[in-house]
Amino acid sequence: MASDTYTRILDSAQSLIVSRGYNAFSYADISAVVGVGKATIHHHFPGKADLVVAVIARYRQATEDGMGAMAAHEPCADRRLAGYVGFWEQCIRDNSAPFCIAALLAAELPSLPPEVAAQVKAHFDELTARLAGFIDEGLRKGELASAEDAQLDARILVATVHGAMLAARVAGGDAELYTSITRPALLRLTG
Repeated sequence: MASDTYTRILDSAQSLIVSRGYNAFSYADISAVVGVGKATIHHHFPGKADLVVAVIARYRQATEDGMGAMAAHEPCADRRLAGYVGFWEQCIRDNSAPFCIAALLAAELPSLPPEVAAQVKAHFDELTARLAGFIDEGLRKGELASAEDAQLDARILVATVHGAMLAARVAGGDAELYTSITRPALLRLTG
């Protein structure tokens, strides 16, 4: 089980990545937020890449847990997709997690260490695969309609959601703008 300090370091790093990006935060920033020395941070995470890999791994697990719970509790594909899109709308609305950390890091991909870049790619591969599974099931059951295949539909939805997050962020956290962009993407699949 992770210690409280370990968890607070991860939380702080995630918050700093969301607000500044990978290249604009340091262990000194985390030290100031968490109230521990840089040596303590280095004890848990020898290098910045180790820390960010742990942050993304935790984020990937939380995403998978959330998508798995949605799959277990919501039998209809259209509601699963609406739940995914609606999750981010609510996060933007209440400013609890207004942007996907993997999307932020994806924008910095050329300058990321290879192990961090691999985690970012893995996040998007897993998310796309999960959504493609929802879409494929919905197409087979006749709950969804599309002229594309499930994999392409999932990629389009992921790109739309993340683009809408970016537009909402530029507009000062405008959840209504996010919704106006994502609604047509959902309607394209749900009719």
